[in-house]
Amino acid sequence: MAILAVNAGSSSLKFSIYPIAQNGVQPSVLVGNVQGLEPGGSASLSYSLQDQRETIAIPSTSEEPFEQSLKALKDLLSKLPGLPNIQAVAHRIVHGGSEFKTSTVSTPFILEQLAQLNSLAPLHQPHNLEGVKAFSEAFENVPQVLCFDTAYHQTLDELERSFAIPQAVSQMGVRKYGFHGLSYQYIISTLQAHTPLAMGRVLMAHLGNGASLCASLQTKSIATTMGFSALDGLMMGTRAGTLDAGVILYLLERGYSHDQLQKLLYQQSGLLGVSGTSADMRKLRSLANDSAKKAIDLFVYRVIRESGAMISCLQGLDVMAFSGGIGEHDALLRQAVCRHLSWMGIKIDESLNQSAVGEEIVKISTPSSAVEVWVIPTDEGKMAAQQAQATLGLR
Repeated sequence: MAILAVNAGSSSLKFSIYPIAQNGVQPSVLVGNVQGLEPGGSASLSYSLQDQRETIAIPSTSEEPFEQSLKALKDLLSKLPGLPNIQAVAHRIVHGGSEFKTSTVSTPFILEQLAQLNSLAPLHQPHNLEGVKAFSEAFENVPQVLCFDTAYHQTLDELERSFAIPQAVSQMGVRKYGFHGLSYQYIISTLQAHTPLAMGRVLMAHLGNGASLCASLQTKSIATTMGFSALDGLMMGTRAGTLDAGVILYLLERGYSHDQLQKLLYQQSGLLGVSGTSADMRKLRSLANDSAKKAIDLFVYRVIRESGAMISCLQGLDVMAFSGGIGEHDALLRQAVCRHLSWMGIKIDESLNQSAVGEEIVKISTPSSAVEVWVIPTDEGKMAAQQAQATLGLR
């Protein structure tokens, strides 16, 4: 038996197959993605199976691109030899709101409830839910399990969850939820397998196109930078992060519409907005202009500044872990952040830091460092598969 873990986005679909054994979910046997699902895009499916790697063009038809990609995926799964039978599909759902605190089997009613949260994560939630509907039709009679990025942060206390607003507004569900929970659950469980200090004061940094920090104590989330929506906290690829609400009022007065503000905040800010060039940290590193440098420096500064808040909530630090596309691959960023936190006794081995490229779990701190520093390649799919297994009781 196996679980198919998927993450449906606006222009892509990521998928992995995780076999189930007596001792739980095993490492993935098939990893892949579909790109080019945006309007006017050229869809293609890429996958990796052991030493076999292939990219397949998906021909354009009158069907919706996502439906066509699912047909291509099902056809691929039927042709590849030796794959285990799919017993469930595990979906990453960005926002579970106050209602959904653990993973659950999808129903039409639940999907309707979750659709009410679309405006809180417009880049992700609508596409996540459309993906569930499409997979429900393509994989008929296979349970669809919803796994929520907000669930890990259910342990936040009332002060961390609350905004300084009237109770009548808070009672409308306006509170901090926190995100990247599947990634943080994977990181903390991986750290537990590698260091006893994982039970102590841990700062996890999920840094990528979406970016956040999470403070963990005794493996539980106690503070995080993302809040009511996925806009808050750190600077990101195209999102500004924390922004004075007065800026929004000012722009409203200047005639900005809701749709213009949403596009500005979700798609035109962050690394892209500051640099004026790209949301890709790799491309910005290759450029030698002042705007690219400012974007990188501001991204690093915001990580450092928000790290101080998380460390204060923890009252110290035992372990720091970098993850996400930038956190796993950008040695210069890790070096800069750790240098600015050296007042805590953090010392990293530059050779280990440079060689950590996001494929293996690596401790990059020196033996004399007062804080262990790790690079943990995240695997949200595996965490979703584990939650699906637990929800369905598969053995």
